[in-house]
Amino acid sequence: MNCITSSFSRKNISILFFICLSCLLLSCDSESDKQTVNLNDRLSESELKALKTQRQKEKSDIYYFGFDLRSSPQEDSRQYLPFLSYLEKSTGYQFELRFTPKKSSIIDELGQGNVHFAALGAVSYIKAHEKYGVFSIARGLNLHDKANYQSIIVVNKSSTIKTVGDLKNKRFAFGDINSTQGHLIPRIILQQHSINLTNLKSYEYTGSHQNCAEAVITLKADACGMQDTMARVMAKENKLKILYESTYYPSSGVAANQRLPPDVVERVRQALLNFDPQGKHKEGLYHWLKTEMPNGFAQVEEKDYLELRKWLINFDMMELGSLSDLVQ
Repeated sequence: MNCITSSFSRKNISILFFICLSCLLLSCDSESDKQTVNLNDRLSESELKALKTQRQKEKSDIYYFGFDLRSSPQEDSRQYLPFLSYLEKSTGYQFELRFTPKKSSIIDELGQGNVHFAALGAVSYIKAHEKYGVFSIARGLNLHDKANYQSIIVVNKSSTIKTVGDLKNKRFAFGDINSTQGHLIPRIILQQHSINLTNLKSYEYTGSHQNCAEAVITLKADACGMQDTMARVMAKENKLKILYESTYYPSSGVAANQRLPPDVVERVRQALLNFDPQGKHKEGLYHWLKTEMPNGFAQVEEKDYLELRKWLINFDMMELGSLSDLVQ
């Protein structure tokens, strides 16, 4: 017995196991147990179409939201993310914040559909409307419930500059080249005081209101034009000194890509108009008072932007497109 056991090799055991397994499988091969797999099976055209429609529907439930840079990407995102949570609860849609790539602009991002909605200043909006047919759906309300804002020219707290006229042959800092408060309105102010860019010692575009202010604080520039809310806060903190406050112009707002379904646009518009950041929707917001829509949003009309559009043309800051009849 010991001799038989020792001579029964692992190979023989494997063969025996295979035979037993085969018998077991054959014994289960009744009509009810058979499952035929046809490797040539394919989804029908109707099934493919239904699957594609479902995937598109799932994807379409996400709307990307872009923005003009105000402070820094980190600070701006802290402000917008809780706001997008409000939009999600109010509309039932899903929103994601999208940063503008370095080699692009919020104008192109919105116009080309990479973002569906965007918080834009008037300059960015006018250019996007002219180039792509983007349309505004709401304008921001300031703390006085007015849908407008100012640009403020600031100087260093120790500066001897007293008037806008004193800025001739001085170093001037702007924000982003497409900024309303940080570029266009300061240009208007200078022009109204007989100062062109050629009358300045130098000028630069810093990219944001925060960078513009820092240039003045660190004495890299003698003056800059910037957002009114931020300027007043920094002046109160004794970081800067206010030199001049502009008249009021149309405030920043939210614009939409023209290819969006009308019902989606209308639902988002209504959510914006219902937004109460100082009341029932205040909880969870981050420094919303520092934004350009501290009291929420108001209705908007295209004619609101006509004056600023004329200034853009006057300064040769915009290529006229197919929508040039807006100025009429």
